[in-house]
Amino acid sequence: MALRQRVQFRRWEDISIHIIRARNYSSKIDWKELRPMILKRIKDRAKDYPVSSMVPVANDVLQARTLLIEGVSALIKVIPIKACKFCPEVHIGGTGHLIRTCRGFRRSSKNLVHKWTDGSLNDIVPLVEAFHLRYMFQDVIRHDQRFDFDRVPAVVELCCQAGADVPEEKLYPHDKCTSGSSDDTHLLPHELKSVAQETLEAWERLRVGVHKLLFVYPAKVCEYCSEVHIGPSGHKARLCGVFKYETWQGTHFWKKAELDDLVPQKVVWHRRPHDPSVLLDNGRGFYGKSPAVVELCAQAGATIPNKYFSMMKVCGLSAN
Repeated sequence: MALRQRVQFRRWEDISIHIIRARNYSSKIDWKELRPMILKRIKDRAKDYPVSSMVPVANDVLQARTLLIEGVSALIKVIPIKACKFCPEVHIGGTGHLIRTCRGFRRSSKNLVHKWTDGSLNDIVPLVEAFHLRYMFQDVIRHDQRFDFDRVPAVVELCCQAGADVPEEKLYPHDKCTSGSSDDTHLLPHELKSVAQETLEAWERLRVGVHKLLFVYPAKVCEYCSEVHIGPSGHKARLCGVFKYETWQGTHFWKKAELDDLVPQKVVWHRRPHDPSVLLDNGRGFYGKSPAVVELCAQAGATIPNKYFSMMKVCGLSAN
């Protein structure tokens, strides 16, 4: 009997300790009165934007983007580029390589030889578009509103939200708003080198500036496709093709966007002086790579920054 009483007493002590240590989640706060305050605080976030110190950065990004597009447009009229007909592969040069990395039509095969066609500006500087918002913290775009908003380059939309003064002509895709001069095909060697150097510097300025803006302004990218949205939350337009025929009905799955999501590098094979004139498939482990803009400028005579040397395998061995 005494033993039973001791066990019950210890159990009661344990229960009392847990009751004392337990948190009391009951609250006398009236959430109906607090909700308008929360909504007002959310709306007041817009007063902190645009950040005045980032406006010069946004203007510099727009200027660098314009110089980059003009420079690449001039260089591709002198230096030929090739693009695969069935995949996103690009090669800088008169004849395409023989490296078997093509997946074929509808990605039904692999390790196929590329079928080369003439490339264009979008093959070197891919165009990433996003919805053009009226203001940064507006309501989320619904699926039935997807045609009510214009599609503009994502970098331009980021600069708009950062407070840059964007002219109307820069809101359109760069393949429609730029036209090269007929004198670009008659550039002298020193002029070609100067254009390539300015283009490469504009490329570096663009990436550095966008990287700074992404620290301040939110941007989203879909986990399963390349859709980009500039703003604190993604849109609800069901445009994702991964789950098009499933229960998600094309809904995007958003995550934080990185620099390469807004300014893709488009990596291509780099041909070194000791490599064969046409890159072969059996030497793919020896060849280097570089961003398409960097490779284009390098072939035009620009001085390449040291940070690309390891990627380009400048001091690497030859396949033979």
